[in-house]
Amino acid sequence: MRITLVGSRHFGVTTFNTLRQQGVDIARIVVHDGEDRLAAAARAAGIEVVVQADPKRVVAPEIAPGTDLIVTAHSHARVTAEALAASRLGGIGYHPSLLPRHRGIAAVEWTIKEGDPIAGGTVYHLAERMDAGSIAAQEWVFVKKGETARELWERALAPLGQKLLAGVIDHAKLHGSLPATPQDEQFATKAPSLSERDH
Repeated sequence: MRITLVGSRHFGVTTFNTLRQQGVDIARIVVHDGEDRLAAAARAAGIEVVVQADPKRVVAPEIAPGTDLIVTAHSHARVTAEALAASRLGGIGYHPSLLPRHRGIAAVEWTIKEGDPIAGGTVYHLAERMDAGSIAAQEWVFVKKGETARELWERALAPLGQKLLAGVIDHAKLHGSLPATPQDEQFATKAPSLSERDH
């Protein structure tokens, strides 16, 4: 299983370490910033690092040749259709909500803002529309009273992301395919970035 990992920051590094423990071949790391801690971790491990030409998009030439699966971890870049087509199984990402609820950049913040008693995480197929691809794996967690978005992310949603990504990748290794359940659009809600005054 050859993987191109697109990501950044702490969650990118944690995902990188999870993948390496699973024994997959990480062919290449794609980052939007060459100084990112994920880039540093990859270089330390002797894995090729490519910096996106456009921080908002990942294009086909940035995907490693012979990639079986693209995995995104804390990447806000759109993986283009051509880039997905360059990978045998396309791509998956982790979103810290029960998709289709809270699609967007501030899912955990909106979970808290709207007083949701239950949160969750979803591994979904990367698709043309942001956070709208089929669901590969999903699990819920309770939200603690008074918990902040950061506390919820660190306590429950980030570890859940690692668990779900690992499970989907194990499935792909075993079956050569990804689970896929379409999202129900009637339940879709948006989670756009919150302005500073809302914090």
